Amino acid sequence: MSDVILNLDFTRGPGPRQRTGHSLKHRRFLQRRAYLERKGYLHRKQAKPVNSHNSVTHSGLGHRPQPKLTPQPCLKTPTPGQKPTHPSERSLLLSECQSGFLSFQRNSGGSHKGSSSFSSSSSSTTSLSAPRPSSLAKPYKCVALDCEMVGTGQGGKKSELARCSVIGYDGDLVYDKYILPPNPITDYRTRWSGIRRQHMKNATPFKLAQKEILKVLYGKIVIGHAVHNDFKALNYFHPQSLTRDTSKIPLLNRKAGFPEKESVSLKKLTKQLLHRDIQVGKKGHSSVEDARATMELYKLVEAQLESEGATQTEEK
Repeated sequence: MSDVILNLDFTRGPGPRQRTGHSLKHRRFLQRRAYLERKGYLHRKQAKPVNSHNSVTHSGLGHRPQPKLTPQPCLKTPTPGQKPTHPSERSLLLSECQSGFLSFQRNSGGSHKGSSSFSSSSSSTTSLSAPRPSSLAKPYKCVALDCEMVGTGQGGKKSELARCSVIGYDGDLVYDKYILPPNPITDYRTRWSGIRRQHMKNATPFKLAQKEILKVLYGKIVIGHAVHNDFKALNYFHPQSLTRDTSKIPLLNRKAGFPEKESVSLKKLTKQLLHRDIQVGKKGHSSVEDARATMELYKLVEAQLESEGATQTEEK
């Protein structure tokens, strides 16, 4: 039996796969570009002559490599008489091209002018949206505060806020409300506070009133007589540099003829210096009346008091 010899040639392999067509994403891009060129938003790209030698690959197949197209969002200046395009329409048509350039500018670390303008616009928007304390309206430089308390707890020994009045520098009423304490009232102290049961029917809850009052006092000079008691009722500590207590001002005692270190009542100071009677009758005290008297007493010594305070601050 004779031997059979097979001679097989494996030198030539299968040829490269021929592209059947462009991808869907690329076809959509070409359609958008053609549409923008027709509208005049992009300059029409001039076609380059195709070299027949380059169109044939080494494998001998007639496959032409696809040129890389880079979108250039060049806006066309409208000719005279041509109606300019609305900005919203223009931004809509160029959104695809511009989005690619913006992403590149963000990632480039601010090396292009476009990236710096983008970052500045975003930062300006943030600064405008964030309110600054200096923009808040402050119609009053200083206010006078007076509060009335009632008793809660066993025997009414615990004092809680039941009315608060705030007076402006010129004596105008800034705030005056009856306030419902968190705990049940066991002693209205009507003889001194002037508070009665009917005042609590439509009274403002303490938490809400506290927010309203502190908003009024913020950043202002607060004047009061034994004002630490009022702050205690509000569960609040006002800066000492912005607090003026008429019960601890030696100038007032000196003007009224009292010892400088004596804590004189508001009623006595008002009678001696303002020649007016307050806290009289059986209806109890009025926080509005007391706050007005406190403000008037402060204004009697304001110039000298504030100048001395400024001098002491400079010496420190």
